[in-house]
Amino acid sequence: MQLTKHTHACVTLAKDEARIVIDPGMFTAGAAQAVAAADAVLITHEHPDHFDEQLLAQALQDRPELRVYGPAAVVDRWSARRGQVTAVAAGDAAVVAGFDIAVFGDTHAIVHRDLPDVPNVGYLVEGRLYHPGDAYHAPDAAVETLLLPTSGPWTKAGEAVDYVREVKPKRLIQIHELMLSLIGQQSMGQFLSPGMLSEVPLTIMPAGETTEV
Repeated sequence: MQLTKHTHACVTLAKDEARIVIDPGMFTAGAAQAVAAADAVLITHEHPDHFDEQLLAQALQDRPELRVYGPAAVVDRWSARRGQVTAVAAGDAAVVAGFDIAVFGDTHAIVHRDLPDVPNVGYLVEGRLYHPGDAYHAPDAAVETLLLPTSGPWTKAGEAVDYVREVKPKRLIQIHELMLSLIGQQSMGQFLSPGMLSEVPLTIMPAGETTEV
């Protein structure tokens, strides 16, 4: 399948004539276009950098064929659209627009003890590619390509390294990068490189670039 990297946490996955989009948020340039071209949208959690509620509400209204999947905290706000939205949780599996999807994890990584926990799920697509949302949850499954968040109030370089070591992917692609300058991204790439702290080099994909996964 083909992966197109969008700004921040959003990616499009395409195979044959089908497309799914994961986490089109308010920081995602071109989110409306990505959603308009997709058969289904997967949301990991309710934070606005991953979930543009207004955009998806309008898309669901305009396109009855569109399907949206996410934690109940996300999709329950559209209770009148039960045929279009599906709540998912850890342990669920489904075929979404022709893609095999398995769901893992349950909680957003801790930002601060004074902030409430937020439900967060990760998606394993086609048994190969894993999008963790905002969590260092290692799925109980082999992962070929791991999409690794590299910036945010919950992230930490050392924990990211340990996460990569635990998941043991064959390929590592950066997401969730907007809080890092280009120099900061390159610095993370140095930490996550053979000869430093990871045997799997971090791939930094510019927004709009497509690769086969």
